[in-house]
Amino acid sequence: MLVGALALISSPAAWGADGAALYKSKCSTCHGPNGEGKPAMKAPTLKGESKSADEIVAFLTKGDPQRKAPHSKSISGIDETQAGAIAEFVKTLK
Repeated sequence: MLVGALALISSPAAWGADGAALYKSKCSTCHGPNGEGKPAMKAPTLKGESKSADEIVAFLTKGDPQRKAPHSKSISGIDETQAGAIAEFVKTLK
Protein backbone atom coordinates (compact mmCIF):
# COMPACT_ATOMS: atom_id res chain seq x y z
CA MET A 1 0.00 0.00 0.00
CA LEU A 2 2.77 2.44 0.90
CA VAL A 3 4.58 1.74 -2.37
CA GLY A 4 1.43 2.60 -4.33
CA ALA A 5 1.02 5.82 -2.37
CA LEU A 6 4.63 6.82 -3.00
CA ALA A 7 4.25 6.17 -6.72
CA LEU A 8 1.16 8.36 -6.78
CA ILE A 9 2.90 11.18 -4.91
CA SER A 10 5.84 11.24 -7.32
CA SER A 11 3.75 11.12 -10.49
CA PRO A 12 3.37 14.40 -12.44
CA ALA A 13 -0.42 14.34 -12.13
CA ALA A 14 -0.13 14.23 -8.34
CA TRP A 15 1.72 17.54 -8.33
CA GLY A 16 -1.36 19.21 -9.84
CA ALA A 17 0.56 21.58 -12.09
CA ASP A 18 1.72 21.58 -15.70
CA GLY A 19 5.46 21.01 -15.44
CA ALA A 20 6.12 21.64 -19.14
CA ALA A 21 4.36 25.02 -19.06
CA LEU A 22 6.08 26.00 -15.82
CA TYR A 23 9.46 24.92 -17.19
CA LYS A 24 8.83 26.99 -20.31
CA SER A 25 7.95 30.10 -18.32
CA LYS A 26 10.52 29.78 -15.51
CA CYS A 27 13.48 27.78 -16.85
CA SER A 28 13.69 27.63 -20.64
CA THR A 29 15.08 31.13 -21.09
CA CYS A 30 18.36 29.99 -19.56
CA HIS A 31 18.29 26.21 -19.88
CA GLY A 32 16.73 26.03 -23.36
CA PRO A 33 13.32 24.77 -24.44
CA ASN A 34 14.52 21.17 -24.47
CA GLY A 35 16.92 21.37 -21.53
CA GLU A 36 19.94 21.66 -23.81
CA GLY A 37 21.49 24.48 -21.74
CA LYS A 38 23.08 27.69 -22.97
CA PRO A 39 26.87 27.72 -22.58
CA ALA A 40 27.10 31.45 -23.39
CA MET A 41 24.97 32.09 -20.30
CA LYS A 42 26.79 29.40 -18.30
CA ALA A 43 23.44 27.66 -17.91
CA PRO A 44 24.00 23.90 -17.82
CA THR A 45 22.07 21.28 -19.72
CA LEU A 46 19.24 19.66 -17.82
CA LYS A 47 18.85 16.69 -20.17
CA GLY A 48 19.63 13.51 -18.29
CA GLU A 49 19.79 15.32 -14.94
CA SER A 50 21.18 12.94 -12.32
CA LYS A 51 19.46 14.62 -9.35
CA SER A 52 16.27 12.98 -8.14
CA ALA A 53 12.99 14.84 -8.52
CA ASP A 54 13.02 15.48 -4.75
CA GLU A 55 16.51 16.99 -4.98
CA ILE A 56 15.40 19.24 -7.83
CA VAL A 57 12.37 20.36 -5.80
CA ALA A 58 14.61 21.24 -2.85
CA PHE A 59 16.98 23.10 -5.16
CA LEU A 60 14.16 25.12 -6.74
CA THR A 61 12.41 25.91 -3.46
CA LYS A 62 15.47 26.56 -1.27
CA GLY A 63 18.30 27.40 -3.62
CA ASP A 64 21.97 26.79 -2.99
CA PRO A 65 24.01 29.63 -1.47
CA GLN A 66 27.10 28.27 -3.26
CA ARG A 67 25.50 29.03 -6.65
CA LYS A 68 25.11 32.30 -8.47
CA ALA A 69 21.71 33.93 -8.97
CA PRO A 70 19.05 32.93 -9.69
CA HIS A 71 19.81 29.60 -8.03
CA SER A 72 21.45 30.98 -4.91
CA LYS A 73 17.92 31.39 -3.50
CA SER A 74 14.55 29.86 -4.19
CA ILE A 75 13.04 30.56 -7.58
CA SER A 76 10.51 33.33 -7.14
CA GLY A 77 6.93 32.76 -8.11
CA ILE A 78 6.82 28.98 -7.65
CA ASP A 79 5.61 26.90 -4.75
CA GLU A 80 6.56 23.34 -3.83
CA THR A 81 3.78 21.86 -5.96
CA GLN A 82 4.94 23.78 -9.00
CA ALA A 83 8.59 22.92 -8.28
CA GLY A 84 7.55 19.26 -8.19
CA ALA A 85 5.88 19.54 -11.57
CA ILE A 86 8.99 21.20 -13.01
CA ALA A 87 11.20 18.51 -11.50
CA GLU A 88 9.12 15.72 -12.99
CA PHE A 89 9.24 17.43 -16.38
CA VAL A 90 13.02 17.88 -16.18
CA LYS A 91 13.37 14.17 -15.45
CA THR A 92 11.64 13.44 -18.81
CA LEU A 93 14.19 15.43 -20.82
CA LYS A 94 16.44 13.07 -22.76
